Amino acid sequence: MKTILLLAVILAPALFAQSPAPAKPAASPAPPAGVLADWDVRRTLDSLQTQTRRLSPLLARMNPDVWVKMGAPYSYVEQKKTAENEIGYFNTSADSLARDPDKLSQALDTYFRLEALDTELASLINGVRKYDNPAVADIMQGVLNEGGRNTTQFRQYITDLAAQREHEYQVMDHEAQRCRGNISRQPAAGGKSK
Repeated sequence: MKTILLLAVILAPALFAQSPAPAKPAASPAPPAGVLADWDVRRTLDSLQTQTRRLSPLLARMNPDVWVKMGAPYSYVEQKKTAENEIGYFNTSADSLARDPDKLSQALDTYFRLEALDTELASLINGVRKYDNPAVADIMQGVLNEGGRNTTQFRQYITDLAAQREHEYQVMDHEAQRCRGNISRQPAAGGKSK
């Protein structure tokens, strides 16, 4: 018996020294490049709203009902109404985003409103050019083109914001997995009481 006890005392430190070290957690992915500051987002939104406000009087001058009498499709009448509504929807959505620029769902809604407006206006510009006054169509196209840089910057902001949210999710998921692993390696609490 003394031999076994002596052997255990001699071998125990060697056994513990050779036990594998706890695995290092995998490094979390590098964070994405910086997202625009809130004030930059507000400035971009303000520029886009100014652009859409400049389009309102040009839309008001359009009379697609007259175009229909000249052979234009009736869809121009509906597109004008839709474009006028989209300006309002976009401005409401942009105002909401300006209050909370980090809200990804609101940023996407605002961007989709802007894209819907651009789509309607592109068709209407063709109608103005064909059935009304080509000079007014050129002015409308110029107003749309002025907003190109801001639209691109806004789209990049949304992409960066989405990448940041994905990174945050990955970090949270990684930490949750690490905590689950630590908890699962702990001995069960509450042995038998005597």
